[in-house]
Amino acid sequence: MTPAINAARRAGIRHTIHSYEHDKAAASYGEEAADKLGLSPARVFKTLLAQIDGKELVVAVVPVACQLNLKQLASALDARSAEMARPADAERATGYVVGGISPLGQKKRLRTVIDESARMHPTIYVSAGRRGLEIELAAADLAALTQARFAAIAR
Repeated sequence: MTPAINAARRAGIRHTIHSYEHDKAAASYGEEAADKLGLSPARVFKTLLAQIDGKELVVAVVPVACQLNLKQLASALDARSAEMARPADAERATGYVVGGISPLGQKKRLRTVIDESARMHPTIYVSAGRRGLEIELAAADLAALTQARFAAIAR
């Protein structure tokens, strides 16, 4: 059980847990999840942390096949600039390790933006809080649980 799974269960949302054997040599955690679960990379989303205006940590959820557009993320949050957060800062703020950071059940609630492409799918997959574990849920449920907004933040 992870904090992400507990958050989904407490909220009573529909979800499914999927696990796979994580390969420590995998170059991309998200692409590994898509490959091992036999999914389109468009439906598997990675959780990234960024820092806006040099101070506030925020969460960005984008398809694993894409990159985060930092300018669009900053714009979506009415900020002047955004840069990727340091891994140690991401781990400290979320309580998860890199490669297993979930947008759900984080230690501290951070403002969250989900790429608008998530709404095109009946369900999406995000980390369930550890490497080799994914949670499948509706994008609208993820947004509700994280108080997220949707915006075009992927390229």
